[in-house]
Amino acid sequence: MTTFDLEPLDSLTVTVLIDNVTDLLATEKGPVKRLIPGLTSESVQPSGVLEGGLALDTLLAEHGFSALVTVEKGGRKRTVLYDAGVTPGGMVENMRRMDLSPKDVETVVLSHGHFDHTTGLEGFIGAIGGQANLPVVIHPDFWARRRFVIPGREPFEFPSTSRSALLGAGFEITEDKRPSFVLDGSLLVTGEVDRTTEYEQGLPIHQALRGEEWAPDPLILDDQALIANVRGKGLVVLTGCGHAGIVNIVRYAQKLTGVDEVCAIIGGFHLSGVLFEAIIPPTVAALQEIAPSHIVPAHCAGWRAQVALSAAMPEAFVTPAVGTRLELIA
Repeated sequence: MTTFDLEPLDSLTVTVLIDNVTDLLATEKGPVKRLIPGLTSESVQPSGVLEGGLALDTLLAEHGFSALVTVEKGGRKRTVLYDAGVTPGGMVENMRRMDLSPKDVETVVLSHGHFDHTTGLEGFIGAIGGQANLPVVIHPDFWARRRFVIPGREPFEFPSTSRSALLGAGFEITEDKRPSFVLDGSLLVTGEVDRTTEYEQGLPIHQALRGEEWAPDPLILDDQALIANVRGKGLVVLTGCGHAGIVNIVRYAQKLTGVDEVCAIIGGFHLSGVLFEAIIPPTVAALQEIAPSHIVPAHCAGWRAQVALSAAMPEAFVTPAVGTRLELIA
């Protein structure tokens, strides 16, 4: 397989804009920083029940994921938005609270088509003035209609993203199953991830509409990750839900780039719930072998997987929370 020459970065910052959890008491460690709000005019909101009439304007947690990725190479800083969260305004509201500008975003990468990773594009479009004129990188299956079929319940069809809405907002949509660079070779989008482990078999209750018929769609092939290479530190792998399997994803990132050292793995690992608890032990064992310096199992990783990872990799483990910022400097 041809490897992709992912140029080493001088620095990389990943800021978690949306996650399932918020924690004002989360601790900082090394390159892991947290947003700690202070009582300034920019970080408060009116309150009728507190003495003084002011309350903290704290970050919002949602069942979804979004991250802002800022890279620096050759003295130039550039920014990518990876996923957008589950409500129209949650992501941009958190950006406001963190003093981050949506107008700094040059490219949008969407991990897959599920609505808890895309709905926040609405607020993003409004925040940048209604005409995006930005590249959006997706897999061709991104647009598929999907549903959950749980035995004993009515099927639940997910809201799907509107192609016409994104085109109408001025986005320049690129669909590709293959790996592709963004920001002139600074970051690599995996495209469709190779499935190589025996235990990462996808989501069995997931279906997609194929023509006129609903069909099993456990693999969710549009799942794609974002990869960076920080000089002297190794790969940073960012996932949305990790439907391809977090071990598959990281091994594929290593294969694509020819870089074995992994500095950080951040994002959804999709190990929550009874369907996935059985694969937590082999997943943890494989991640121990990969030995990332930092591991941030966010969004759909689930508390059982988080507990297992924190026990197995205590020095690498980072408690996930909205506002977490990983700052890596070569």
